[in-house]
Amino acid sequence: MLKPESIAKNLVVLPPQPVDLPWPTEHWQMADLETSDQSRFDQCASSIFDLSEAQGVTYALVIIKKGRLIYERYEHGANQFYLQYSWSMAKSFTHALVGILVRDGKLDIYQPADVREWQNDGDRRRDITLDQLLRMSSGLEFVEDYVDGGVSDVIAMLNYERSDVRDMAAFAASKPLIHEPGAFWSYSSGTTNIICRILRDLIGGGPTGMLNFMNDEIFKPLGMRSPTPRFDESGTFIGSSFLFATPRDFARFGFLYLRDGLWDGKRILPEGWVDYARSCTYQDDEQAYGAHWWLTPGANSFYASGYDGQIIGLVPEKDLVIVRCGRTPEDQFPPILENINGLVEVL
Repeated sequence: MLKPESIAKNLVVLPPQPVDLPWPTEHWQMADLETSDQSRFDQCASSIFDLSEAQGVTYALVIIKKGRLIYERYEHGANQFYLQYSWSMAKSFTHALVGILVRDGKLDIYQPADVREWQNDGDRRRDITLDQLLRMSSGLEFVEDYVDGGVSDVIAMLNYERSDVRDMAAFAASKPLIHEPGAFWSYSSGTTNIICRILRDLIGGGPTGMLNFMNDEIFKPLGMRSPTPRFDESGTFIGSSFLFATPRDFARFGFLYLRDGLWDGKRILPEGWVDYARSCTYQDDEQAYGAHWWLTPGANSFYASGYDGQIIGLVPEKDLVIVRCGRTPEDQFPPILENINGLVEVL
């Protein structure tokens, strides 16, 4: 069973694909921009690009409504073919990879995760499940700090040229348990890479095997031609942080989730997997988290998010996908997010 029956409670129904609309496997269908307030739309869109030096740059903004491309803009040398960083948006791709193996009966997320470092008798980490890893509730110690390299586990892990971090999953799996599994939420790129090593070993064939799996199960069926994942020296996909793609392809991935894991008559993700992603694990006044997807507190939208302000935003009630790619420090991103939300309000 994928999920408890209560997971789908209070979730907005995901919109179906219009029967007369081709799927965007070959290309996105275009449509005219229609908005309830053109002036506000123009102001918000311009503000997303017209940034101060401290706010950095926006390279791309792509908006899909009801399955059609209605707005697209690129600046600072980018264009529709320019590969963009995913950063932590890659975590949501990892969620999809797990889902495919769940679909095929090869993984049970509610069973203890198969992590070799945790198998000694008496090691309480043996009880950590894939569900808890996906929900960032493993209880493992991990410092997710992108500024201070002196105390940051994520910087040490992702600095893969260091001689002591050849296997990112091993680095993360070596961390001690400081909370009971499932009892405490703490965002951790390390747990994602532990998941990715489990996937590597299950799929087999090293980086080539994983790349073929990603191509066969996600990229080719969706018509995604640009995705370029990066692997660590142990051959594990760095699913916490590194998958490059064009904004249109990021939009295709978001569209898969907006369409409940279905694509052109084929079920890519198992039934209920998207609801599992957008069911709340943790929430405070500013943020909420599901399972390798972020949620908008007080709203029904959910999104993949990455360092420097990368976003694949999904708004089921309006059948919207919004992709923003750029380079903006975290403390400078709230005004940009406010303008993205302004676009949603008038679309």
